[in-house]
Amino acid sequence: MPDTLQAQGFNDAQEESLRIISAEPQNNEQISDEELRPDTLDTFIGQPQLKAQMKLFLDAAQLRGVAPDHILLAGPPGLGKTTLSMIVAHELGVPIRVTSGPAIQHAGDLASIVSSLEEGEVLFIDEIHRLPRAAEELLYIAMEDFRVDVMVGKGPGASSIPLTLPRFTVIGATTREGMLPSPLRARFGFTAHLDYYPTSELEKLILRSADVLGIHVDTEAAYELSLRSRGTPRVANRLLRRVRDWAIVHGLSEVNADAVRDALELYQIDSEGLDRLDIAVLNAICRQFNGGPVGLNNLAAMVGEESETVETVCEPYLVREGFLARTPRGRIATGKAWSHLGLTPPNDVTSLF
Repeated sequence: MPDTLQAQGFNDAQEESLRIISAEPQNNEQISDEELRPDTLDTFIGQPQLKAQMKLFLDAAQLRGVAPDHILLAGPPGLGKTTLSMIVAHELGVPIRVTSGPAIQHAGDLASIVSSLEEGEVLFIDEIHRLPRAAEELLYIAMEDFRVDVMVGKGPGASSIPLTLPRFTVIGATTREGMLPSPLRARFGFTAHLDYYPTSELEKLILRSADVLGIHVDTEAAYELSLRSRGTPRVANRLLRRVRDWAIVHGLSEVNADAVRDALELYQIDSEGLDRLDIAVLNAICRQFNGGPVGLNNLAAMVGEESETVETVCEPYLVREGFLARTPRGRIATGKAWSHLGLTPPNDVTSLF
């Protein structure tokens, strides 16, 4: 009898361990946020011109029966470069190998990756502009001639052995296209530039993501979320998940516009999508520096952040939306910034804007 109970306990423990490591969702487990990524061009929302170009590009390659030319995806963070690379592999029906520029420290790291690729496989390199110089030079030959030269031995007795590679497709993603060397940029047969999303496209994306996550969001709530998403799908999905948390805690069966406003007020995100740091920057310029101009280092010290954080995280959106302007003498707040903060600008600022 004890042996039987022990065996039963072992079987139960084994079943429990299998359940824990299983990749399949169990009962009411939450859907992974990765499920928000569309897997086809038809379900990808936004970038209509780019989608039409890419569909023609991929269809032509499939009709010719060859791997498509190398693809460069350029644009600000969070607009869908990684998602598009996954879609390309899915549309072609081939595997995808994912790496990034900072992860490749030496040319040998890249050589080991490309030498293990299969025919037609996709190699996705995120932040490709951060590849080491030696790895870039190896990638030139691999992309153009589909071969790599493997060095055997050291010193005077070293020799180079050419290794032929199967035809594959490199997809490079970069947030700074200008940092790419010209020889590398010239080896991409198709370059796609992703733009910020208009509110209407973000609204559709939010409704789709809400449906995937199992959240009931009305159209007014989706519109409110889209206004605060800074034209970026990644931000829209992140805010949607935070509103989902608010709805769960407050027992809401449906998310409306009031719930969105209340939830994002808690997270200090206002109606223009400005967060705590954005407001701190504008307040510092308007209140402490009388609208500017002010240098970057002084501004960063005033808000208690690193200069690089202010320059790369806050400024692009503030400048794009017209809250901030860069001048040779420093940063200045525009009339829109004064109005958004509920302040009265000096006469000279009013005359400028």
